[in-house]
Amino acid sequence: MTILVAYAPRPEGRAALEKGIEIANRRNERLLVVNAISGGNQNDPSLADSIDVSAVEKRLVAAGVEGTFKQFVRGKDAVAEIVELADKPDVTLVIVGLRKRTPMGKLIMGSVSRDILLSVSCPVLAVKSAD
Repeated sequence: MTILVAYAPRPEGRAALEKGIEIANRRNERLLVVNAISGGNQNDPSLADSIDVSAVEKRLVAAGVEGTFKQFVRGKDAVAEIVELADKPDVTLVIVGLRKRTPMGKLIMGSVSRDILLSVSCPVLAVKSAD
């Protein structure tokens, strides 16, 4: 079975990765770390560069987790990529990171996190970073 982590190279993405590692170790499941952006914006801050990718892969090895890092930079948006992967039968959980919000911002979640939560058929765990 597989746990999918929606990853962006920000504190909330790293928090989702760490929670994914923790749960994958406890359940003895694989981890699929996904970084996805639409293909039109190579300057998107959510895009993991080669240093980020290497750091994630090293973290998975250090944690002893069987895992894969996938990056999608094409026409689909991040939500579509993650929903497509999450709807596979072996995915048991999707983990997303949330940013801390102002009181007004707490009324609405980030659009990617919200859309993932509302679109996938498996359970979704939302985590906040300590930062």
